[in-house]
Amino acid sequence: MTNSSFEQAVRMVLTLCQPGPVGEAEVERNCDDVISLFVTRGDPPIDRVALIREIQAKVVIWQDGATGLEDSTGHEAWLPEKRKEIDWRFWERYRLYLESEEMLPPQVVNRIDESTDRVLSKLEDPERLGAWDRRGLVVGQVQSGKTAHYTGLVCKAADAGYRLVIVLAGLHNSLRSQTQLRLDEGFLGIDTQHQQRSDDGATQTIGAGAMLGAKKIPVGSLTTSHEAGDFKKQVAKNMNLPIVDMPVLLVVKKHTTILKNLINWITSGHGEPVGPDGDERIVRGLPMLVIDDEADNASMNTKDPETDPTATNMQIRTLLKSFEKSAYVGYTATPFANIFAWAGSHNAYGLDLFPRSFIESLKPPTNYLGPARVFGFSGVDSDEGVEPLNIFRSVNDYGAWMPDKHKKDWDPRNEELPKSLCRSIHSFVLASAARRARGQVTKHQSMLVHVTRFQEVQRKVYEQIAEYVETLKRRVRYGDGDSLSVWEELEELWVNDFEPTSDGWETETVATSWLEVREQIGIALEKIEIRIINGSSRDALEYYENRNTGLSVIAIGGDKLSRGLTLEGLSTSYYLRASKMYDTLMQMGRWFGYRPGYEDLCRLYTTPTLFDWYREITAASEELRTEFDEMAMKGVTPEQYGLKVRMSPAGLSISSPNKLRNAGTVTLSFSGDGPETTTWDITEGAVEANRLNLEQFVEELSREIGAPQTGTGVPGFVWEEVPGMVVARSFFGGYQGANTALRTKPEFISTYIRESISRFEELTSWTVAVLSNQKADAETVDLAGLSLGLFSRSNLNKIEEIKDTNHYTIRRLLSPKHESLDLSQEQVDAALLATQTRYDKEKAQGLARGKTRPTSPAGPEIRAQRDSRRALLLIYVVKKELDCVPDHLVGYVASFPVSPNAVAANYKVGDIWQQLALAGFDGDEND
Repeated sequence: MTNSSFEQAVRMVLTLCQPGPVGEAEVERNCDDVISLFVTRGDPPIDRVALIREIQAKVVIWQDGATGLEDSTGHEAWLPEKRKEIDWRFWERYRLYLESEEMLPPQVVNRIDESTDRVLSKLEDPERLGAWDRRGLVVGQVQSGKTAHYTGLVCKAADAGYRLVIVLAGLHNSLRSQTQLRLDEGFLGIDTQHQQRSDDGATQTIGAGAMLGAKKIPVGSLTTSHEAGDFKKQVAKNMNLPIVDMPVLLVVKKHTTILKNLINWITSGHGEPVGPDGDERIVRGLPMLVIDDEADNASMNTKDPETDPTATNMQIRTLLKSFEKSAYVGYTATPFANIFAWAGSHNAYGLDLFPRSFIESLKPPTNYLGPARVFGFSGVDSDEGVEPLNIFRSVNDYGAWMPDKHKKDWDPRNEELPKSLCRSIHSFVLASAARRARGQVTKHQSMLVHVTRFQEVQRKVYEQIAEYVETLKRRVRYGDGDSLSVWEELEELWVNDFEPTSDGWETETVATSWLEVREQIGIALEKIEIRIINGSSRDALEYYENRNTGLSVIAIGGDKLSRGLTLEGLSTSYYLRASKMYDTLMQMGRWFGYRPGYEDLCRLYTTPTLFDWYREITAASEELRTEFDEMAMKGVTPEQYGLKVRMSPAGLSISSPNKLRNAGTVTLSFSGDGPETTTWDITEGAVEANRLNLEQFVEELSREIGAPQTGTGVPGFVWEEVPGMVVARSFFGGYQGANTALRTKPEFISTYIRESISRFEELTSWTVAVLSNQKADAETVDLAGLSLGLFSRSNLNKIEEIKDTNHYTIRRLLSPKHESLDLSQEQVDAALLATQTRYDKEKAQGLARGKTRPTSPAGPEIRAQRDSRRALLLIYVVKKELDCVPDHLVGYVASFPVSPNAVAANYKVGDIWQQLALAGFDGDEND
């Protein structure tokens, strides 16, 4: 069976399965029909089991619909009425390309169709008379398919009548070139390195334009997919494309000189003088769409809004202001800098890039290997959560080779490569060989090495890795003499790491034996090339040039590999470079994306600390996405969402301070939230401090409030009417939280309680419960004069990781039934009804998280029942279950009522947040 014949069979079966969904019996029947056709035609035989598995993996994939916020001020609805009048020739060709060539799952293609319709409808009708300006933002996840989405939007916009499409594609030639190539394939249908308009008689078609029977549609491009193919005024002048008669595309870097040249060219050729002196020019009657890829990077104004904006921001705004009819759509996975961009208008450059018209949130399909699956996260207001996949491998042996605080003259060649890095290279060789054994012979194979931002240090790392890989090739070719055989090393890694991981994978994997892998190791290893990918390197990743044979590469770099650039077929990542900023960390995660047929072969080698940070940020991200969906159901505007994000309880730096300049004072609110301990600092001093803090707190409660309530129906020891200042001062004021648990910092909570009491007399009265496990077999301990049943909570990290980081992490501390212990039965019933009502509404909109209707109230609805003066503090003592933990662990859950006054505690970036953000700020110097 050839690879091409199998792919042809997959395409044919998927066509039979349209429009879906289909059951297992229908999948098998369609597979059998295609196999029979191949036999009749005398084609190579098709592996029935492999074909059925491939089709099932695609047709069972589900993707929820997008949600959005909109401000329709000045907008005229148009798409529903005009839909039938539009010839969707670009879109239909692209859709067929996604289905038949890219072989995307049917549900994914349908969602791209639906969500691009949603975005297009929120732009203006390109034929609408008069001046208009729409600005929006589309939020996806890192490496989740944003390029495919905006390619679909470009196709539909061109069909509808937008004549000039400008895509702003990052800061580097490599990313711009890669983006142009994707648009060549999906939108233009021509190879722009050889042909820049489709109506000039040439035949250099690719992608959607090269499909059998594909329509040739008039279209042109003033840029090419060559590394040096960015916009040039002389090239544009010589081409003289008829923009009025056909859609014209430009894919340009966010470079001020290029943008300035573009503005001068378009306004001088198509603009007319305006203003009292006629010194400005505006383009009338030519609708323009600007797509800003990675819109939170370089596009944002990071200067004081009352002075001149940053150069790139100024040029983008000038471009938009130069058109009578313009639409701007930013795309990003980390949108918070965009949401904080609100700075009003500047006389010379017009409105800032705040997405005042709309924000759309795209949901990834179920086969997306994203942060939630890689790092896991605790459930929000439920027992549900996501366990991390078994692809993380701990790195703690790099200190002498690559210190965390090294400088640009550091020379790692004075030290041997860390064993963990050598092991990661072996993992890449095995993953590449296994993919070949699974039939992915011509697929790209990539490994990421991201350990330093300095270009000169990257060059030295390149030399070391190149030498190691060359030695590894010689060892495989000629053997090792009497020493431990390289084959024994590789077999040990395969048998002890890869086989158990694949056997325990969450979905069915292709069984691959060591003998099958060994047969492919030699050729897989020989194909590997080493490249440096940074601002001064001439190396490039020629995925397109090697599309028929597959490129196998170990890519060493920094910023170029941190944002936008896709590493095709990435299976192995070795990552040490740290940042404490949400957006920077997420964008560095090039390992996110789609790994069809080889998810179980992927490996992420990084430090336990970085893993913890990613897990913390993932939880905050999921919480904010949930909040976005809830606000979308309430019909709020983008500006209102921006204000709400500032009040999020996520106490971490969401971006660099200069991008957050317009946010002013950072505002955190716990209104209606339930922060809980899920990570502990398990150094002996911290554990002992929290135990003593609990003892002193209980003694104060018993002395000032009296004996606690106990007995039947009381799950421990309960004090009522505890003054809020006592809770803030005596419990949260003395509790020592883990430094990575940014969302539950006790000092943040203490400040919030004090602010609520002093400003609005809220949170004045608390119920405090020191809980006791009521199970008969629960181990008990005397603590603070109380006999407590200890709670068991499974640790999420491996023992060596706990020892390395001194952090103990669990999925969930709260037992949900405890959160309502201070409510009346009427309040519990009302909370349950509200929970079920919300579930029914979310299910109708495709947003429901659980599969079954709730039978107990959820946290938000419980907290909504509380009087704003009353709150609940639940204290758990978690059983010491590992020798590396010095003692039992004290944790808490705080259940806050909704504040009608929107109480928020204010923190200056220069004070508290400076410690959290700037200490980990990782600038782009020398990248």
